[in-house]
This record gives sequence, C-alpha cells and structure tokens, in this order.
Amino acid sequence: MNTDKIRSVLNMLFLILAVASVVVYFACDDYKVFMYTCVTAISVKVIEFFIRFTNR
Repeated sequence: MNTDKIRSVLNMLFLILAVASVVVYFACDDYKVFMYTCVTAISVKVIEFFIRFTNR
C-alpha cells in the first residue's frame, strides 16, 4: 500500500477521533472516556507524523 494513502487514512481517522473527543467531552460525565478517545487520536497523529518523516 502506498504511504500517501496510509497517511490519508490515518489523517481521516485522526479527524474523526478529534471530533469524537470533543463530543465525548461535552456529552459524558466520565472523564476517562474522553481521555481514552483523546489519547487514541493523538497516537494516530504521532504514527502519521513518523510515517511522513521516515519516508523522505
């Protein structure tokens, strides 16, 4: 699979998780759910970041 395509999928996943984090922050009373969602979004973005700079 092409690395540009992988990066695009990871970016879309990050955007979805970022929006989900905002929704969970305002919708849920449990702070842990927000933290799990937010940490997952950040982890996806970090993976995409490493893919971007290791393929130069």
